Amino acid sequence: MQVTETVNEGLKRGYRITVSADELDAKVTEKLTEAQPDIEMKGFRKGKVPLALLRKQFGERLLGESMQEAVDGAMSKHFEETGDRPAMQPDVKMTNEAWQKGDDVEVEMTYEKLPEIPDFDAKSIEIEKLKVVPDESAVDEALESLAENAKNFETKDGAAEDGDQVVIDFTGSIDGEEFQGGSAEDYPLVLGSNSFIPGFEEQLKGVSAGDEKDVKVSFPEDYQASHLAGKEAVFATKVKDVKAPQKAEINDDLAKNYGAEDLDALKGQIRERLVAEYDQAARAVMKRRLLDILDDMVDFELPPALVDAEAQQIAHQLWHEENPDVQGHNHDKIEPTDEHKKLAERRVRLGLLLAELGRKNEIQVTDAEMTQAVMNQARQYPGQERQFFEFVQQNAQMRQQIQAPLFEDKVVDFIFEQANVTEKEVTKDELQEAVEALEEEDDAA
Repeated sequence: MQVTETVNEGLKRGYRITVSADELDAKVTEKLTEAQPDIEMKGFRKGKVPLALLRKQFGERLLGESMQEAVDGAMSKHFEETGDRPAMQPDVKMTNEAWQKGDDVEVEMTYEKLPEIPDFDAKSIEIEKLKVVPDESAVDEALESLAENAKNFETKDGAAEDGDQVVIDFTGSIDGEEFQGGSAEDYPLVLGSNSFIPGFEEQLKGVSAGDEKDVKVSFPEDYQASHLAGKEAVFATKVKDVKAPQKAEINDDLAKNYGAEDLDALKGQIRERLVAEYDQAARAVMKRRLLDILDDMVDFELPPALVDAEAQQIAHQLWHEENPDVQGHNHDKIEPTDEHKKLAERRVRLGLLLAELGRKNEIQVTDAEMTQAVMNQARQYPGQERQFFEFVQQNAQMRQQIQAPLFEDKVVDFIFEQANVTEKEVTKDELQEAVEALEEEDDAA
């Protein structure tokens, strides 16, 4: 077997792999010899079938297997000897397309190798960690929100207003005929909740208990029930009660409704939750600043194919965000702009840098961490958690999508442990401004 270099330009590499006909024939013979003792054939005892007959019957199939194994073996040996790691799947094709049995096999392999990534001194990195200590006003604000969510509705005198709850019976009809699913009794509807068809709730403002009213609305053109979409309907509605919202009192009873022993315990839980929320936001700011530092700090040649693929993906994603009505990929080709390419270069550079740092320091995502991440995502599909787990198990791409951010965060934490981190106490508003600045940068990108 012969391997000859044909391209050596920057990170681009090209090789011609030649497997001689004699080598292929020897591999076929080796496979037949290994299998011979277990082969039975009519007219021969087990293990006594002549190689010539076996070659005639199985030779063509084994020749194809031998060709693939020989090329795969040559590639593996090449990468082991050179230390090259392809940035993307190597392009491998047979060059002598008119190949016939008895000819040598000639294969051309091209790829872009991953660059040598320079080391950097993480201890020289100086970075601030923003810290917010929840004050009483933040706790009180959270308590007010909990009390608002726990509000009750009590019967009131007078007409219904926005925010009130009306208890109604209604029967819907189209062209005088009632339709399935268009009726209910004792339905509690909060005016302004936008939980009914557009226009329905507005027409109930000003009604009082005992009123009867025909509510006329049109189902939206994109309504989920296609047989109702775009049609005009009349709902014969009877108002049975009008109730005003009453905010729950902030006391021990409210705390018990939320699973706490008393109000002090609930406040303690709120503080813990606020600390976790602030820390999460502060970490996002800190991580972005670290990535900015690394982007300026470390420079190396980037594989053009990786950058082009990333730029294409960015351009495609942003185009769909700007054109949400277009589903699928049935549209004109989207050409990345210079801004897309610049962002792609940053992402590829940082991705390769963090991946290499993780590889050198044997940073890995554990099975337990992966399972926890899958469980967290499965909660987004109530009642279908099992199906989601099975989908992830059977889908390597999905597993990679879940694992990638976990790995990145572990590498980032590894850098934080070595970097010179100073804590800076700020207010909640100052932290919010820092987070909004990140979002503005993302939008601009």
